[in-house]
Amino acid sequence: MPAEMLSPDVDRFRLHPVAPRLAPMFCLALLTASCALASFALACATPFAALAVVAAAMLPLRPALLVVTGAWLVNQSIGFGMLHYPVDGSTLAWGFVIGVAALVATAASFAVLRALPQGRTPLMLASTLAVAYATYELVLFAATPVLGGEGAFTAATVTRLGLLSAVWLAGLVAVCEIVRLVAPFGRKGAMSA
Repeated sequence: MPAEMLSPDVDRFRLHPVAPRLAPMFCLALLTASCALASFALACATPFAALAVVAAAMLPLRPALLVVTGAWLVNQSIGFGMLHYPVDGSTLAWGFVIGVAALVATAASFAVLRALPQGRTPLMLASTLAVAYATYELVLFAATPVLGGEGAFTAATVTRLGLLSAVWLAGLVAVCEIVRLVAPFGRKGAMSA
């Protein structure tokens, strides 16, 4: 099927590494693998804002939320199962808040990407990341009166983690573009069927 005959919904998404029917599974595999790598390498600094932007750029809202939930579950499983996070009320509550923050960042990313012009440019993804990261951090900060930890929200820490998220977003987008260009199951091969 020629690209011009695709549903207009296909063009809503900024990242097209694989055929639309494969996008949810590809996104789940990409984000859970990335989250696992980040969880081992960074522990509590997993770049959920970057994961949220990629999911929102590739999928409709409901599948994007499900994929980010899957990535969060991987993160929590690694944290509690392999990195031996303490199993106490505060740590469990922070884990839950991180999940909520990741989902809110995904919804914010989805809204921003739908509001911005449709051209898939680095500026649009960077703008979306800025909103997703701010949203993610605000949700986390909102929990500090109850859970404590406001000392972790210094300008230096928030900036460092924001830059880390930008690097992860660039890497995830690069992986998507490489797959789009070289994968036999990519968009072109799947669309011609």
